[in-house]
Amino acid sequence: MKTYYYRHRPHIQPPGATLFVTFRLHGSLPRKIVEELWEEYENLNALIRKCENESKDGHRLELYYNEQKQLIARYDDYLHHYSGGPHYLKNAQIAKLVCNSMKYLDGKKYDLLAYCVMSNHVHLVFTPLDKGKGDYFSIEKIMHSIKSFTANKANQILNRKGKPFWTHESFDHYSRSSDETVRIMDYVVNNPVKAGLVTSKENWQWSYSKYWLDN
Repeated sequence: MKTYYYRHRPHIQPPGATLFVTFRLHGSLPRKIVEELWEEYENLNALIRKCENESKDGHRLELYYNEQKQLIARYDDYLHHYSGGPHYLKNAQIAKLVCNSMKYLDGKKYDLLAYCVMSNHVHLVFTPLDKGKGDYFSIEKIMHSIKSFTANKANQILNRKGKPFWTHESFDHYSRSSDETVRIMDYVVNNPVKAGLVTSKENWQWSYSKYWLDN
């Protein structure tokens, strides 16, 4: 299977890897900030790919990998603090729609590990399933399934016609160990706590972790 996808932006998907994806509403960040972040993201992805394919320098790869994680955290901070764009996901009907859509693909295209729906963006952690002979469902097709369905339904709820709902592309990052996967999942479900919306991660209605005891 392909391990490198490029629609409008590059995405790295090693076979069997767990993926951490952040996708957001169209217009939820100023263009200048987005362009700066995407330039950094693309450069880091290119460096990571080159290191993995050509180099034995594990230290350098680790540095690039950590820089990518820091970039995604910065992206998340911008989304938390920018109030100028749409916040359609505050609508409970739409938040529930997005949650149900992510749950629907669990066991069909991926193993769902965690998610969190915020007012203008969503975090999603999953491991794509093997369709057979090492051919895994691609991040490209998984995200298209979620976004296209929820965009159409959400626009109906909002009485919006012919307008984009999600941005075309998503920031994603693949986990390199089970320990890192657990840390990512914890980061995702603690998003509402970090944003000051609740005092405990279990109190946020629009989040899920496979490893919560009450799930």
